[in-house]
Amino acid sequence: MNIEQTVDFHLRSTLFAMRRMYNQLAAQNGITQGIGYALINIGKEGIPATKIAPIMGMTFSSLSRLLKNMEKDGLIYREHDQKDKRVVRIFLTNKGFELREKVKEVVVNFNKNLLQKINPENMEAFIKVNNAIKEQVKEVVEEHQNNGK
Repeated sequence: MNIEQTVDFHLRSTLFAMRRMYNQLAAQNGITQGIGYALINIGKEGIPATKIAPIMGMTFSSLSRLLKNMEKDGLIYREHDQKDKRVVRIFLTNKGFELREKVKEVVVNFNKNLLQKINPENMEAFIKVNNAIKEQVKEVVEEHQNNGK
């Protein structure tokens, strides 16, 4: 099989192209694509720090560095959860909220423009294919974990 005919090739090349695009757009606001993605995933109610890494596909050590930089830049602050003091929640500052709105606008505009080029049936098929890929990945990971025990 030619590598350019694999799912992996198409996903990776698309992902890297999107990362380049979002990094260029994020740089206009003095941030990285990773910071922008973190901003989008932190809602008004905050989020436990432990939930951000899986959402972003990051290791906890990488996330820790990212959050430290975001805190240093005045984008976030941390508070212990009211109900469970062991849990640290991440919240956006006013500066973080302002930047989050700019980031959301970029993402919404990209998707709005893209969806003008894709008919609803193709978008539905795209989502189904992506879900099948994620399910296959999950099965392989679980099988690997079970074999490693």
